[in-house]
Amino acid sequence: VPLWTHMLVSFRGTVQHGLPLEIGDTVQILEKCEGEVYASGIFPSCYIHLKNAHVKNKGQFETVIPVEDSVITEMTSTLRDWGAMWKQLYVKNEGDLFHRLWHVMNEILDLRRQVLVGHLTHDRMRDVKQHITARLDWGNEQLGLDLVPRREFSMVDPDEISVTELYKLMEHRHRKKETAAPASTHHLFVHVKSLMSANLGEELEVFFHIYDGRENRPLSERFFVRLNKSGLPKSPEKTERQCTLFVDLGSSDLRKDVYIVVHFIRIGRMGAGEKKNLCSVQYRRPFGCAVVSIADLLTADSKDDHLLKVYACNTESEWHQIHENIIKKANSRYNLSGSNTGLAVALQLLHGDIEQLRREYMVLFTRGVSITRKLGFSDIIMPGEMRNDLYITLEKGEFEKGGKSVARNVEITVYVLDIDGQILKSHVAAGSGEPGGDEYHSLVLYHNNSPRWAEQIKLPIPVDMFRGSHVRFEFRHCSTKDKGEKKLFGYSFVPLMQEDGRTLPDGTHELIIHKCEENTSLADCSRYLKLPFTKANLPSNNQTLKGTKESFWITSFLCSTKLTQNGDMLDLLKWRAHPERINDSLSKLKEIDGSEIVKFLQDTLDTLFGILDESSQRYGLKVFDSLVHIINLLQDSKFQHFKPVMDTYIESHFAGALSYRDLIKVLKWYVDRIVDAEHQEHIQQVLKASEYIFKYIIQSRRLFSLATGGQNEEEFRVCIHELFMSIRFFLSQENKGTSPVAQTQAVFLRTFPAIYSELLKIFTIREVAGFVRETLGSLPAAIHADCPLEAVKLQCIAKTVESQLYINPESRCILLPVVLRVLQAHMQEQRDLVMCARILTSMLSLLKKEENGTTPVVSEEVELIVESLLGVLLRTILEISNRPQPAGPAMRLQFQDVTGEFVACLLALLRQMSDRHYQQLLQAFSSKDDLRVRATHFHLFVSLNKLIISFDYKVGGAQLSICFEFRAEKKKNPPLKHEYGDMRVMMGCEIFSMWQNLGEHKLNFIPAMIGPFLEVTLVPQPDLRNVMIPIFHDMMDWEQRRSGNFKQVEAKLIDKLDSLMSEGKGDETYRELFNSILLKKIERETWRESGISLIATVTRLMERLLDYRDCMKLGEVDGKKIGCTVSLLNFYKTELNKEEMYIRYIHKLYDLHLKAQNYTEASYTLLLYDELLEWSDRPLREFLNYPMQSEWQRKEYLHLTIVQNFDRGKCWENGIILCRELADQYESYYDYRNLSKMRMMEASLYDKIMDQQRLEPEFFRVGFYGKKFPFFLRNKEFVCRGHDYERLEAFQQRMLNEFPHAIAMQHVNQPDQTIYQADAQYLQIYAVTPIPESQDVLQRDGVPDNIKSFYKFNHIWRFRYDRPFHKGTKDKENEFKSLWVERTTLTLVQSLPGISRWFEVEKRELVEVSPLENAIEVIENKNLQLRTLITQCQSRQMQNINPLTMCLNGVIDAAVNGGLARYQEAFFVKDYMMNHPEDGEKIGRLRELMFEQAHILEYGLAVHEKFVPQDMRPLHKKLVDQFHLMKSSLGIQEFPAYVRASPVHFTNGSPRTCRNSVPSIISPDGGRTVSRRSSLSYPAVNRYSSSSLSSQASNEVSNITGQSESSDEVFNMQVLQFSSAHRHASPHMLADAPQTRGSPQMAEKHKHSRENACLSPRERPVSAIFPNPLDPAQRAPTHQIGDTTLPRSDPNLSAPDKGSSAKNMRSQSPVPSSRSPQKTTVPPFTPSPTECQSTSLVSNSPVLSGSYSSGISSLSRCSVSEASGTELPAGDHPPHPGSDEPVRRENKTPPPYSVYERNNPRRPVPLPHSLSIPPQADPPALPPKPHQLRTGSMKLDGSADPRVPRPRPLPRKVSQL
Repeated sequence: VPLWTHMLVSFRGTVQHGLPLEIGDTVQILEKCEGEVYASGIFPSCYIHLKNAHVKNKGQFETVIPVEDSVITEMTSTLRDWGAMWKQLYVKNEGDLFHRLWHVMNEILDLRRQVLVGHLTHDRMRDVKQHITARLDWGNEQLGLDLVPRREFSMVDPDEISVTELYKLMEHRHRKKETAAPASTHHLFVHVKSLMSANLGEELEVFFHIYDGRENRPLSERFFVRLNKSGLPKSPEKTERQCTLFVDLGSSDLRKDVYIVVHFIRIGRMGAGEKKNLCSVQYRRPFGCAVVSIADLLTADSKDDHLLKVYACNTESEWHQIHENIIKKANSRYNLSGSNTGLAVALQLLHGDIEQLRREYMVLFTRGVSITRKLGFSDIIMPGEMRNDLYITLEKGEFEKGGKSVARNVEITVYVLDIDGQILKSHVAAGSGEPGGDEYHSLVLYHNNSPRWAEQIKLPIPVDMFRGSHVRFEFRHCSTKDKGEKKLFGYSFVPLMQEDGRTLPDGTHELIIHKCEENTSLADCSRYLKLPFTKANLPSNNQTLKGTKESFWITSFLCSTKLTQNGDMLDLLKWRAHPERINDSLSKLKEIDGSEIVKFLQDTLDTLFGILDESSQRYGLKVFDSLVHIINLLQDSKFQHFKPVMDTYIESHFAGALSYRDLIKVLKWYVDRIVDAEHQEHIQQVLKASEYIFKYIIQSRRLFSLATGGQNEEEFRVCIHELFMSIRFFLSQENKGTSPVAQTQAVFLRTFPAIYSELLKIFTIREVAGFVRETLGSLPAAIHADCPLEAVKLQCIAKTVESQLYINPESRCILLPVVLRVLQAHMQEQRDLVMCARILTSMLSLLKKEENGTTPVVSEEVELIVESLLGVLLRTILEISNRPQPAGPAMRLQFQDVTGEFVACLLALLRQMSDRHYQQLLQAFSSKDDLRVRATHFHLFVSLNKLIISFDYKVGGAQLSICFEFRAEKKKNPPLKHEYGDMRVMMGCEIFSMWQNLGEHKLNFIPAMIGPFLEVTLVPQPDLRNVMIPIFHDMMDWEQRRSGNFKQVEAKLIDKLDSLMSEGKGDETYRELFNSILLKKIERETWRESGISLIATVTRLMERLLDYRDCMKLGEVDGKKIGCTVSLLNFYKTELNKEEMYIRYIHKLYDLHLKAQNYTEASYTLLLYDELLEWSDRPLREFLNYPMQSEWQRKEYLHLTIVQNFDRGKCWENGIILCRELADQYESYYDYRNLSKMRMMEASLYDKIMDQQRLEPEFFRVGFYGKKFPFFLRNKEFVCRGHDYERLEAFQQRMLNEFPHAIAMQHVNQPDQTIYQADAQYLQIYAVTPIPESQDVLQRDGVPDNIKSFYKFNHIWRFRYDRPFHKGTKDKENEFKSLWVERTTLTLVQSLPGISRWFEVEKRELVEVSPLENAIEVIENKNLQLRTLITQCQSRQMQNINPLTMCLNGVIDAAVNGGLARYQEAFFVKDYMMNHPEDGEKIGRLRELMFEQAHILEYGLAVHEKFVPQDMRPLHKKLVDQFHLMKSSLGIQEFPAYVRASPVHFTNGSPRTCRNSVPSIISPDGGRTVSRRSSLSYPAVNRYSSSSLSSQASNEVSNITGQSESSDEVFNMQVLQFSSAHRHASPHMLADAPQTRGSPQMAEKHKHSRENACLSPRERPVSAIFPNPLDPAQRAPTHQIGDTTLPRSDPNLSAPDKGSSAKNMRSQSPVPSSRSPQKTTVPPFTPSPTECQSTSLVSNSPVLSGSYSSGISSLSRCSVSEASGTELPAGDHPPHPGSDEPVRRENKTPPPYSVYERNNPRRPVPLPHSLSIPPQADPPALPPKPHQLRTGSMKLDGSADPRVPRPRPLPRKVSQL
């Protein structure tokens, strides 16, 4: 016999034939020789330890199992496996798990040592093993190893139990781990620490109790603690007097309105502030109260102490309700007893029954803790519980003054006296925690004749002493004089039990106060016990006591398991004394409280059967009904623990040997009445109690047989057979599912299986099986599928299969056909599959247990099961595995459970089948269609292998394939891998082989098998994927042969990929492998091109799905999630045309936006779905969260939802359009009610536009560079709309948080290819300025800023960024000469805002702006700003004049210090004009602007003088003086004629009164208007500044005034237009190549120019000068106007010239045909001040004024205008067809989320830009005034107003979604 050893020491084996071994290795010894051992090599024998073992699976994969405790074996092998993996954790730098695992391994080693020693008790050994297995499971789970199935802590052998049992073990274990049953019983632990108070000088009594604030009553008795004068517990050594456990709280008590109430009573003098005197008498006086809600303890940290604030009542008369006032927060009735007064107490909620607490908190109970009980019984009453507590509450009293001038100070003394008048010692308790006393003294309320105490005391009087005992209350007046006497003046009493044995009833009792003298002796209680004690029982003739005003009220409550207050109960128990009351007592039994019945359960049952034996004819039916009532009472959860009491009674105490006859008779009478009875409720109660009725019948018959030797046996059998015949008759009735008879049938079937075990006590097992078979067989077969009786029938079958009756083979062969028939019917109809799986699991588990025994019987049963269920089982598995999983987590879990159980059942059945069963199965198939057979088997095989191979397929969290012992993953469970090999690849090869063998029949499996094959290939096993992926090529080939394409394959692949990858399957490796394998396979195919297209589409879809899945794993909603969803949504729409998936992702994106509070984007997103619908009555199916409804209803709901979200996003203009469309629909249907609501909603949106403030968003350009970004972001640039109040720095930080591995680029140049191809993430972020499209609205005079703000920042397609740089040699003294601006214009694929907060950049345009053009823009914008401020000041729109003051100061101060002079030096010198002759007109324009600025300043100063407050007059004078210096520096003595002649003045009225469409020069006097049009128009530019050109003073002004320079003010400015000269542009169009010059890496003095270049749009307003149309008579012809009607992205080029060279470009000047003579006059150039003027005005200022001055520096903050075309009159021709801009707009894909209007003649209003197609030629028209909307009659013929732009045609989707 071979011996097995374990190595104790490692042996290197360096000697000849040495066998190297490691410590712990297992070795089989073959031979021993002279101290050495041979086992395929030699080693020293002292290195080993011999162990007993047995070998399993002998051969290549044999396993040695030591003969020892299996837990020890598992610990040993597990620790070995962990050891190697533990070291790898260190290598992988997983430090946290490394250290935790190290501690667990050490803990397991210690526990293993304890088990090996063997000195543990049985209970302790069980606890240790449970702890060990929990630690082993934790470690296996953390390391990704398989979980081990166990039974009683030992590993189970998969060969010894069935697959179904193995599955149930794992499922049960996971369920137990995941869902712990909530405890129904709770306990509150209280530990009093101390009372902190500054003025405490007396001892205190503290009373705790639990109080129900809803019902205003206490829930528990009181816990009593004594505190000394320092506020500490008086007996610190006795912990039971400081700690208590409030026990038996129900779950309903843990709510917010249940409180812990603490009352404080001080022991001392009558007044708290009285000085010490000779009086030594102490009184119990009110001190304070504290309250805390129990609900607060559920969330609080149990380790922290609670400090409860103590409150005192303002008046003592309200002491009884101070806790109620605190709860209600009636602050006027109480106040803090002291600022520092508080009770420190530990409070902790404990859960579970009391025995469980004793085990878990052993120290708590051994140290000592008092138990504070609930008032009344707990929610669950336990038999054997002994309790006899009487609670009396001293409520209130009414006393007379008794001849005193003031009210009394009343104190009550309470005594308990026995029948002999002796005082019961220690039977009066103030509460738990302190031992009971002989008497109790109440608290004293000062000078109160109507005191209310509300003090509860407990009287734990023994049961045998209750009779004859009474409670006496003595009333004393407590004098406040020096002696402090307590004078007796009256007493009351109450007996505890009445003469008939009933105790004092619960409730309030008004007791009589018997007056007595001070020296009266009450020792002889017989003298007063004869007196009446309560006013309720006074005889009517006793008027003396009835008329007295003095009374005393108490409330009593008895909680006793032995005594009763119920007279009916006593009458029933004493039925022999009063036979005439039997009928009434039996009738009243149902009205008695259940707790009273269970107290006397045995006595009650003896009574009932005693009555039945003596008067069965007379009372038989009533006794039976009473017995049924008691039995059903025990079904209640409160009394369910009394069932064992009844079982014990039946077995040991029941003596009714004759009762069975009456019970059978009455039961049969009830059953016979079922079919005809109208009311079934009572009969159902009878059948519900049938289990215990049969128990009584069988026990009674057994007692009779024992007594008579088995007489009347045949009669009894006949009665039982007749009873079952009646039962079968009523069960056979066919009824509707809701009929009363059907409900009665269901009630009987629920209780029927419980009868089997009782019948087996008398009948043989075959007889009982016959009863059951016939009873179940009598049920009607054809019942409706939705009948609830079907589910109950199946539950009955399940209980039958799990009963002892079915376990016996004799009875099982009788019952099996019935069970199989019911099971087959349910599985065929796919009903109640969970219960079917449970039944089948139980059946197959039983077969496994008996296969070693009676093999022929087992074989027959397997044959029956295979014949009945195998086919339907296969179909069921296929259907439920291909069925989509439910949405809810609970339903999904149930779905997975039933799938796993059925597969386990199939595997168990296949395992039980022998060769004979397989042969019979094949013979049965031979007669059927061979193709269908092969299809069924192939589907089955693939489905099984798919479930077994896939490791991600989890069932209830435990992986299904654990059930199959050959589940193995490379790193998981190495012993199984070693034993069986990796069977996943083997199974994959089997599937591939079966597929190849199908031949031409493959077409029958396309596309059905694509889903299962795809799921198998997604398993992360490379070899398996290599085997399975080529099948898709084969499918494509066969589909190509059949139909010439493989659209079906493509569609199925796409549909399944989305669902599978969303479940977490697949990875980047799979995508690459799928792409490479299939591309290689199709290289030689004739359909190669279409195949490559399919593979590319699927691969791109995988990219996006993987990105989407990765993004969705993140916690919060961020831009990455939204961007990824947008990418996937567009992919389904544009490339795949999958409308249903498209709509699903629309709603996913919508939910993301709502979660992120992006309400505007959410609205645009939902518009995508809204536009797929029409206003039609076409019915739509139920979809997502939408019910089944018409298309009109769904579109209406979508419209309302979108309007609501537009409202929340403050995008009211878009909401108005949808309101109008809805209103038109309501009006067309004459739905005036909804029409009215819609008009009111529309009006409210208009109000919000005017009344509410909107924040202006910032826009940021973001570039994502590098290969580490997701596909939808990689090497792309986007423009993002920032959040509210979000500036550049905050946005940059947010993006870096979303991409924590990204590197922020510190320059704004375009990156090179090394950045594009880098394996990293680079973020390039800077702010950009929006270029509005709706310029006509922005230029209109009098349009409020609230309206303009929408058009400035909505429907934006283009954005701009400017970068200053120096070209050529830089002049250090005047850098304006070489200062150029590189202007980048970004055009997006969709306008912002839209369905996302960011969109990709579609096109970049780079333009260089020359220094002269820049100077013109700077001065133009500054003039525009000045005009705006002056206009606002004149129209009194400004709250104060400060903005105008600061702007004037900035401009004038800069000009005086040489600002404008720098321009003169740069551009008005002869050298510049000779070198740049083409700039003559521009120089003239600059000259005009400078004079114009001086004129505006002059007028502005005049306006400023009018409105300037008195305290700013000195500043105004300074400005006037500096202005004259400025005029001198410019050489202006008198303004030129064309300036002086400018007649336009600023009106003092509303801006709406200034309606002249031709802006003009300002004259402070008013005057004539000269039309002057600017021949140059410039796009908006970012403001920027140069530190070299800014003085400190000017910067200070800039900082002060920066707030006034906003785009709102710019757009309110009237536009100045010149037409005296044609201005020529000379921009240089640049390519998109990166520009290195002008890089932000400049000299120190230019360092902040880049920073200002990145300023947010709020700091860099977009100011654009768009000429308004002239009078129609003055308009130039079309050929003169050229392309000026079009918005141009290039500021200096007209559209026809954009294709020519930059040097030859000229913009067409839109000059009117008739010009004023003054316009031809160009003032002569004034020489530069440095050439012909005194240098005193310039030389004193080495640097010019800066940022917010006149804007002379072209690096200063300035705004540049953009050209816009004029509005064409009705007769004008459309724009030039060669224009580039219309082409760009026409080629741009319209946004898919446009809101369009269909032929609505009543609303000639074009939609906002993002809601409609982009502008074709004209900019969008301003919405008309409200009064214009109703002009004309309602056109119902569909003809549209010709003025309304045609809506873009939308493709109509015939969608049923």
